[in-house]
Amino acid sequence: MTTRRTGPDAERVTGQVAGLLLAAGGGRRLGGRPKALLTHRGRPLVEHAVRALRAGGCERVHVVLGARADDVRARAELPDCVLVDNPDWERGMGSSLRAGLASLAGTEARAVLVLLVDQPGIGPQAVARVLAAYAARETGYPRDARSARSAREGQEARNSLVSATYAGVRGHPVLFGAAHWAGVAAAATGDRGARAYLKEHADAVALVECGDVAEAYDIDTEEDLSRLG
Repeated sequence: MTTRRTGPDAERVTGQVAGLLLAAGGGRRLGGRPKALLTHRGRPLVEHAVRALRAGGCERVHVVLGARADDVRARAELPDCVLVDNPDWERGMGSSLRAGLASLAGTEARAVLVLLVDQPGIGPQAVARVLAAYAARETGYPRDARSARSAREGQEARNSLVSATYAGVRGHPVLFGAAHWAGVAAAATGDRGARAYLKEHADAVALVECGDVAEAYDIDTEEDLSRLG
């Protein structure tokens, strides 16, 4: 069942969340084929991930490119996306996460929802479910108390941490309020991304089970290509 946001308050709050797609990997174990350009259902894989973010509720989407970035721009249809170049993509996913978060500086985003390009089993339902959990945390007040808590709402939005889980194991999408971006960027090294930061702040992370609406497999090896259509 698809989780849908309802009501103007939820729409307003989730409208402040930017989608961030990490799509810079070079596919080392795939013979050097960039994952963004793998074909899925007749189109580059990066397009499917962007559609999942948009259909799930992220109106603004930033896409971090690295390996063969010019080819991705030429072949993939990514209208209205903010395309972010990561010249250090070979250093691992952590560098792409840092580049993506840096690209959000100066925007109106209060939070960012992160998705990986090589997980086509994670679609709009999981994105929507994580966004709904975020919105519920920020709009769960009686209407007559709204004016009294407006400043607090803004701060809580920036302090949010939400993660999808699969049979209880954390995975993507993961959402970071803006107050966490600097800490996430500082901890993102190699291919670890935000793993260390989330482990350190485990007590603050709202967990959202998504195993009934998505599959969290990766496209990493030649054998994994069989999962693509």
